[in-house]
Amino acid sequence: MLLTLVIAYLLVTIAIGLVAAKRVKNTADFAIAGRHLPISMIVTTTFATWFGSETVLGIPAKFVNNGLGSVVEDPFGAGSCLILVGLFFAARLYRMSLLTISDYFRERYGRSVEVICSLIIMVSYLGWVSAQVTALGLVFNVLSDGVVSMPMGMAIGVVSILAYTLFGGMWSVAITDFIQMIILVVGLAILAVFAGHQAGGADKVIALAVSQDMFKFWPEPNFHDIVFFIAAAITIMLGSIPQQDVFQRVMSANSEFAATRGPVIGGVFYILFAFVPMFLVVSALIIMPEQAAKLIAQDPQKVLPTLVMTQMPFIMQVLFFGALLSAIKSCASATLLAPSVTFTENIWRQFRPHQSDQQELRAMRVTVLVFSAVVLGYAIVMQGSSIYEMVSGAYQVTLVGAFVPLAFGLYWPRATTQGALLSIVLGLLTWLALMFTPAGEQFPAQLAGVLASLSGMLIGSWAPQAIRNQHAPHHKLAGTG
Repeated sequence: MLLTLVIAYLLVTIAIGLVAAKRVKNTADFAIAGRHLPISMIVTTTFATWFGSETVLGIPAKFVNNGLGSVVEDPFGAGSCLILVGLFFAARLYRMSLLTISDYFRERYGRSVEVICSLIIMVSYLGWVSAQVTALGLVFNVLSDGVVSMPMGMAIGVVSILAYTLFGGMWSVAITDFIQMIILVVGLAILAVFAGHQAGGADKVIALAVSQDMFKFWPEPNFHDIVFFIAAAITIMLGSIPQQDVFQRVMSANSEFAATRGPVIGGVFYILFAFVPMFLVVSALIIMPEQAAKLIAQDPQKVLPTLVMTQMPFIMQVLFFGALLSAIKSCASATLLAPSVTFTENIWRQFRPHQSDQQELRAMRVTVLVFSAVVLGYAIVMQGSSIYEMVSGAYQVTLVGAFVPLAFGLYWPRATTQGALLSIVLGLLTWLALMFTPAGEQFPAQLAGVLASLSGMLIGSWAPQAIRNQHAPHHKLAGTG
């Protein structure tokens, strides 16, 4: 019965997405909803992009095992990313009327930086979308008591998202996000109240978390713990700023006000609401102590689904899986669309410079289809990986490769193409060097990569200018002679 209702819910969201697809007439409609979204939809779609499987399953698993400090990356870093985008990046980018974030790199630094950053952005999405696909597989596997295997569940999930993203692009994503976020917020809020009541009151749940030191946030006062804490904090906070999905939401706004305020409100709301799944998992430790302890040791991502399936009435199960599917589908649809639009606009277009808008729209849809197949294959191969780790790993490549060129390009007039290229190369090489050597255990690879990227930007932009200035007087003297 529960599986039937879940499938019915999937079909309803597909229908809504396909109705929204009727608004798509050109590439701007497909990529950025024709810049027609009001602030209410910018808030829900930025919130929805972040509130995915890792928020419902991954964050609570990390929280009960290692405390609040272990989730500094997400939700704190992720929510802060949206706030920073709204405060410092949205207005300047919105005024440029671009289709993708990579268009900015072309305008500011030229074609080579555009292509490199596009590839970096596309690669970064593999882990993120795969995490959502893995969670979809888990949902169908749990609901069917193992009859639907994980790979089969992943395939069903991908097809259900593809059904409307392929035709409706950003319009379908935004409208389904709006509806799914209402279901998500209402569903999880009711579940939290019910679970708190089952556990003997919210005060008992909070008291248990306090007694087990789960609210410990700051690292131990030693160099190793502090630098790894900082590295975790900036991974999504800065690494997701040069991401296409965040940029799409900014550019889809119908005004600069909506583009700047929407992400800030969405970010604040995300950080606050991410505590609800954490509360639910701690309440599971009181409601089913032995089962919860066993699951935390084996696979903490299953604590919440097991709590709902074994301890709660049918209506709560419907609410939970409706909310979970809403979170996963809204996040996955956004992250399928973003790299596909980037590939078509910033890489494929160079091979077909004279194609019409309709041909480009068709190419975007084909790319969505191909990327979905690649992601499904990757998710099946990566089975058994932590959802949280898959997501956090996805942002490191954009953090070390694309953040510094974007920030300096917007705020430092002296940033040059040579500086951007050196920044990307040094950032990526340093990051890879520490990722695959024991040095990464002593100093975090992503923090080393950002520092190298920053050095590359400063050296690459300053050095040629300094050399030119040094030789300028000699040329002047030679000229007068």
